[in-house]
Amino acid sequence: MEMERYENGVPSWVDLGSPDLPKTREFYAGLFGWNCPEGPPEAGGYSVCDIGGKFVAGLGPQMNPDMPAMWMSYVNVDSADDTIAKVKANGGSVFVEPMDVMEAGRMAILADPLGAVIGLWQPNQHTGAQLVNEPGALCWNELITTDVDKSKAFYKAVFGWDAADQGPPSGPPAYTEWKLRDRSVGGAMPKNDQMPAEMPPNWGVYFAVTDTDATAEKAKDLGGALFFGPTDIEPGRFAVIADNVGAVFNVLTLKS
Repeated sequence: MEMERYENGVPSWVDLGSPDLPKTREFYAGLFGWNCPEGPPEAGGYSVCDIGGKFVAGLGPQMNPDMPAMWMSYVNVDSADDTIAKVKANGGSVFVEPMDVMEAGRMAILADPLGAVIGLWQPNQHTGAQLVNEPGALCWNELITTDVDKSKAFYKAVFGWDAADQGPPSGPPAYTEWKLRDRSVGGAMPKNDQMPAEMPPNWGVYFAVTDTDATAEKAKDLGGALFFGPTDIEPGRFAVIADNVGAVFNVLTLKS
C-alpha cells in the first residue's frame, strides 16, 4: 500500500540508530532488498531507505553509545509542541524536546509513564513511510507494557487512541488494538513470563515478509540471530529477530 500522508495520531515512520551504519545498511539491503543511500554529513549520514523508490524506514547513527541499538516508532502529529504538552500533563517524560530536522519536519522523543519510548513526527518535506503492509515494509507497531490500563489512559489522552481488547471479558486482555476513529493503528500486550526479565516496556516494529521461516534463516546468514519463532499467531506467522548489531525487530507473513 502506498501512502502520501498520515492523519494526526497514526504511526508513520520507523528508524534505527546503529553503532555501525555501513554494517546495518548491508544487513537490511540483504534481508529486505532496501536501497539505503548514505545521507548528508549534516544528518550524520542518516539513510532514508526505499524499495522501488518508495521510502520505507530510516537508518541513522546511534546517538547514545550507552544505549543498545533499537528501532524507534514515530507517530504523525499536527503539532509536536502541542502533543508534548499533553505528554507532560499525563505523566510521560520527554527525552528530546520538539526540534526541527532541517526541512524534513519536526520531531520529539518521549517515554510513556511505564517507560516505553516513542517518537513524534510533524511532517514538512518528509511525510513518513511511502510504502507499508507490503514485503520489506512496515506493517505494525506494538507496545509491550507492564500496565495495559495505565497505558490506555496515557495514549488516549495524548493521541486520542481508543482500545479494543481481545480475550475473555472476565480476565485480563490477551491483546489490545489501538483504534483511531475505528481504524486499527497499532497493538499492545502485557509483558509475560516468557519475555526476558530485564526487558523494559517498549515499542516494537513489524516488517511484512512473504516467508517468515526463510527470512529468519536469511537473517542468520547475514549475521543476525533468531530470538523467537517462527510461530503462528492470529494475523499470520511471525518471528523475532536481532540484526547484526543487536537491534530487535519482528517479521510477519500475513494470512492471505
